[in-house]
Amino acid sequence: MTPAHFAFSSTFFLGLAGLAFHRTHLLSALLCLEGMMLSLFIALSLWALQLDSTSFSSAPMILLAFSACEASAGLALLVATARTHGTDRLQSLNLLQC
Repeated sequence: MTPAHFAFSSTFFLGLAGLAFHRTHLLSALLCLEGMMLSLFIALSLWALQLDSTSFSSAPMILLAFSACEASAGLALLVATARTHGTDRLQSLNLLQC
C-alpha cells in the first residue's frame, strides 16, 4: 500500500469513526460526512490520473456534484431542525414525533 493510499483510506476511516462515535450534534455528523466525501473525491481523482483514461475523468466531477447536493440537503435539514427544535443536538430529535 502506497503512502497516498494509506492517507486517503485512513482519512476516510477517521471520518467514519467520527460519524459513528461523536454523534452529539448534527453539524459534527455533517462535517464527518464531508470529510469522507472529500477523501473519496481526492482518491478517485488520483486514481483517474494514474489510469490515464478519459473514460474515468468524469467520475470525480460526478462525485463532487453528488457531494454538493448532499451538503446542501444536510444544511437545509440543519436549519430546519434548529428552527423547529431550537438546537442541533441529535439526542433532542425523536423519530416518533412529527
